[in-house]
Amino acid sequence: MNLIKKNYGWVLVVILASLPLLILSSMVSISVIEGTLKLTLIENQAASNSDTLEMLYHITGEFAIRWMTAVLTCTPFFILFGVTNLYVRQAMGIATAVWSLLHFIIFIWAAGMLETFTQFNYIAGFIAVLILIPLLFTSNSKSMKMLKKNWKKLQSFSYVAIFLTLVHVAILEKTWTIYATIVGVGFIIRIPFIKEKFIRLRTNKNNSN
Repeated sequence: MNLIKKNYGWVLVVILASLPLLILSSMVSISVIEGTLKLTLIENQAASNSDTLEMLYHITGEFAIRWMTAVLTCTPFFILFGVTNLYVRQAMGIATAVWSLLHFIIFIWAAGMLETFTQFNYIAGFIAVLILIPLLFTSNSKSMKMLKKNWKKLQSFSYVAIFLTLVHVAILEKTWTIYATIVGVGFIIRIPFIKEKFIRLRTNKNNSN
């Protein structure tokens, strides 16, 4: 119980990241036939103007960019409010990578691997996924100790991933402006003189209380 209480933020992220899987599970039937795992789409589970595979693709992509945006707001949140939790950010990063991989797998399922290289937005999304894979496998304490200063350098590639993701979504004409605005404001808050001003204001306010 104490372990859960201590890591409640991590547990909360895991729960929130896993809940949408319930929606996905209602769209897919899993069976084992003669020792072979078989996945079958359940039609008429999606919206009336979308087939099941298209809906799976949309849901996974939407949650991937939502979690990616959430990860990049952690530092601005700390600057503004002084609250930080490295393990929660790691959990968000893992959620981002998992949802991105699911999104890419479903794309391959629907269109095939070769389709990835037919359009610039697909290539941008593919590169973003490739970047997230090493970030996923190094989002743990053991990797932090082993890589030391290089761990932060590796994790900084997440900025490249979010840029490529925004390009990917923008070309698809989705609601990319919402995420671009949130990320953009976050980067403005990170600018050194603006960051220092916010920290000074927060420190003075805390001292006055």
